[in-house]
Amino acid sequence: MSSGPNSLYEIRLMDEPAAREIVNWKYEPPYDLYNMMYESDEIEDIAELMDGSYFSVRTADGGLIGFFCYGRNAQVGGGVEQGLYLNGTALDIGLGLRPDLTGRGKGLDFLQAGMKFAQQNYAAEELRLSVAAFNLRAAALYRKAGFQPVQSFINRYGDNETEFILMVKPGLS
Repeated sequence: MSSGPNSLYEIRLMDEPAAREIVNWKYEPPYDLYNMMYESDEIEDIAELMDGSYFSVRTADGGLIGFFCYGRNAQVGGGVEQGLYLNGTALDIGLGLRPDLTGRGKGLDFLQAGMKFAQQNYAAEELRLSVAAFNLRAAALYRKAGFQPVQSFINRYGDNETEFILMVKPGLS
């Protein structure tokens, strides 16, 4: 699976060099919630990134700029515990843009590439994602791309509690 030749980005199954780079990305607070190796170690994070549900995103010149994941790994534990992902017609999408590229107006093109990839490679009637409620920048981007908030939930991770918003983009078929 890969994006087409006319795409801004090449999306392909995650490989180990990309996974090793991604696990070392560091986001500044409050976005550090998205840092890998939060409670696990590098080997576990690389194994997850290599499980077949993650895809690296590169520019035409080969630079790694982000990743997408689809399915179970795009779901947040608190939402799973509350049964919020049981709708079988929705494909969950998760994404990460390289930290130095966030907040620079690149998100919409990036997200749309991942949405197009999902439409081409998965039989989903709608896309669903979960975003931390404090991440107003990302939530605004998702709304601009056609996602609508449908529910919020609390995710507990160790001693931390974070509110998440479940958003859906219907009508893919």
